[in-house]
Order: sequence, then C-alpha cells, then structure tokens
Amino acid sequence: MRLSIVTTLYDSAPYLEEFYARVSAASVELTSEYEIILVNDGSPDNSLDVALSIHSRDSRVRVIDLSRNFGHHKAMMTGLSYARGDIIFLLDSDLEEQPELLKIFYEMLQRTKADVVFGVQEKRKGKLFEQISGWLYFRVFNLFSTHPIPANHITARLMTREYVAALVRHEEREFVMSGLWALTGFNQVSLLVTKHSKEKSSYGLRRKISHLVNAITSFSSKPLVLIFYLGCFILLLSSIAAIDLIVRKLLFGTLLEGWASLIVSIWLLGGLTIFCLGVIGIYLSKIFIEVKHRPYTIIRRIFENSVPDFADLPIETVQLPRDGKDVHELR
Repeated sequence: MRLSIVTTLYDSAPYLEEFYARVSAASVELTSEYEIILVNDGSPDNSLDVALSIHSRDSRVRVIDLSRNFGHHKAMMTGLSYARGDIIFLLDSDLEEQPELLKIFYEMLQRTKADVVFGVQEKRKGKLFEQISGWLYFRVFNLFSTHPIPANHITARLMTREYVAALVRHEEREFVMSGLWALTGFNQVSLLVTKHSKEKSSYGLRRKISHLVNAITSFSSKPLVLIFYLGCFILLLSSIAAIDLIVRKLLFGTLLEGWASLIVSIWLLGGLTIFCLGVIGIYLSKIFIEVKHRPYTIIRRIFENSVPDFADLPIETVQLPRDGKDVHELR
C-alpha cells in the first residue's frame, strides 16, 4: 500500500513541525511507502521556509509552491492532482484536525470497503456565532443544492486513488470543495470526530457569506428558477391589482388614493429587479471566468527529490523539462 498525505499551508509556520512529526508517525503505523505533499498557498509567514527545511531532512516530503494565494480549496485540488498514493489522506495543517485520524479512517475504509471516509464534527466547534453561522451555511446550501452535503463535515478525509482521479477531472475554475466531494459520488461514509478550535477563526462573517454565495451559484441553478417564479408571482399580483382598479372605476367610479403605497411599491419592485439582475450577473460572471480556461492555480516551483517507482501518476499530466528536471504541470 502506498499513501499520500496532502495539506495546504497558509499562516501554518507555528504548527508545521508538529504536524509533520505527528502525521509521519501516523503514516509509519500503516506503511513505509508514503509521501507528504505540502502546498504553499502564498502564505504570508515563513511557512515555505519551514516546509523546505522539513523537505531537506526527509525525501518523502514534496513542497509545491504556488505563485500567489489562490485560496484554500484550489490549493487542495492542486495537491490532490499531484498525489501518487493508492490512498490519499487530505487534512488541514493547523492541527485542528488530528493527524492520528489517519489510522481510524483507514480501519473504517478497510471495514466498509468504501471509497471515502470523512470526518463529521460530533459537536460543532467555536462560540455561539460560529455555531449558528455554520448551521445556517449548511441549511441554506442544501436548500438550494441538488447535491446536499453533510452538515459539519471537516476537511480531513481518506480517499482511494480511483475517487481522487475522478475528483480532479472536474475542470471548473470557480468551485467549492464540499460541493465537488458530493458531486463526484462513489461510496462515502462519515465518522464522528472532535475538531479542535484555534483562538480565532480565519472565516469571518463577510468571508462566510461570500463563500456561501459562491457555493450556491457554483452548484445550483435553483436561484435562477426562483427568480422566474418570483416574476410570475409578481405578475399575478399586479394583474389582480389592475383588475381591481378597473372594476372599481367602471362599477363605482372611484380610484384608490395613496401616493405612499405607490412609492413603496416602486421601491419594492425596483429592489427586487436589482436583486434579480445581481443574481443573474453572478452566474454570467462565472460563465465569463469558465470560458477563459485559465488555470485555477499557477505553480512557481516544485521541490522534490528523485522520483522512485512510487511515482506512477494516477492523474493525467504532461511532462515538461525544466532545468534538467521533470515537472508535472496540470492540464
């Protein structure tokens, strides 16, 4: 059995040495053939320096340095695209998710013959705001999505090579990993785990709202369908109101007065119109981004030692010579 550990780096320097030690110890319990892939997502601290120090001491550590910060999800997808193991363990490097989950997940994978074992928080971490906002995120996402995602799931998951190969075939540039995990299918089983909490979450209210909007518009067309039905509903109400005014004029010779209600109606319909145009605009912007076929990440450099037999790649790649050394570039 060959194992790949994939994680991303962003402000990860304080945790990286401990993460490496713990995930290495967990890997050795399962196999001697393992690799650790560290994807530096344009981290503003010295995470890259720490990662290169670890790489210089351990040939099983590979470091992928992105040219800038592209975002957590895109960095994860890049790391998975370079994984070469029969099974791939994905988790965050900030130690909120315990590296020792690897053994537990592997036992579950063997017992259930599943393609994916992923963690779900037994109790959502954080204070009241984080718990309520997290609950709302999953409720709203699943309300609009055609592929619901498990509530309170975490990044940590153990996946088979076949599943990861199918996952990285998704070619969209704007995506949310949780949606792709569900969309890819296969046999996936959950496991209740405890996730630790840092003093301060990197996801504030503004970022959570932006993440939710991106998630919904990337994986569902329901908002566009709702706009259509909203237009039909408003048309029906306005038709009834128009008929009522005509009947009052013809039969009773009176017209309803009320400039205030008229102004409120104009503002209401104007706001609805702008909102609907905004939703349509978000979808159009996503189409605009997708048709350009820009890479979702750009790799500055890959730090790796000579590649042994372990390196038969599961993902379609193209080999480009650079400085006398093969570098794998995503298509």
